[in-house]
Amino acid sequence: MRGDFKSRRTPLRPPWALAEESFLAACTRCGQCLPVCPTRIIAMVRGYPEVDFSRGECTFCGACATACKDGALPRADDHALPWTIKAQITDNCLAHRGVECRICGDPCPVTAIRFSPRLGGPPVAEVDAATCTGCGACVAPCPVNAINIT
Repeated sequence: MRGDFKSRRTPLRPPWALAEESFLAACTRCGQCLPVCPTRIIAMVRGYPEVDFSRGECTFCGACATACKDGALPRADDHALPWTIKAQITDNCLAHRGVECRICGDPCPVTAIRFSPRLGGPPVAEVDAATCTGCGACVAPCPVNAINIT
């Protein structure tokens, strides 16, 4: 048996992307969304654009949606939500291992990551889901890859 069995997750598409099945039908793989991204977080993976937060964060500038002429990234207006993804901090977080670390909180533009004090250990990072925009600014700085955006 051959194939890529590990990555059966739904790929993280650029902001304002259609639902996965519709996106795959609409996207012509032209790649026009890649070079216009100011933070260069969009990469072609298996022929389609995906967001890679290890490269940086999404500023929600809308350049990718403007460049997409296929209708796969339909940004209706300036008030349309780009996506519903949020940051999640896993048990790999250094604070869960007794190590003080707050590096994920500094780059968050909306201060959605807060640090709750706890007895006998360093403060633990918590994401306020109501505030988190899913921009991914917290992902790349994390030294132990303890943040998922889903």
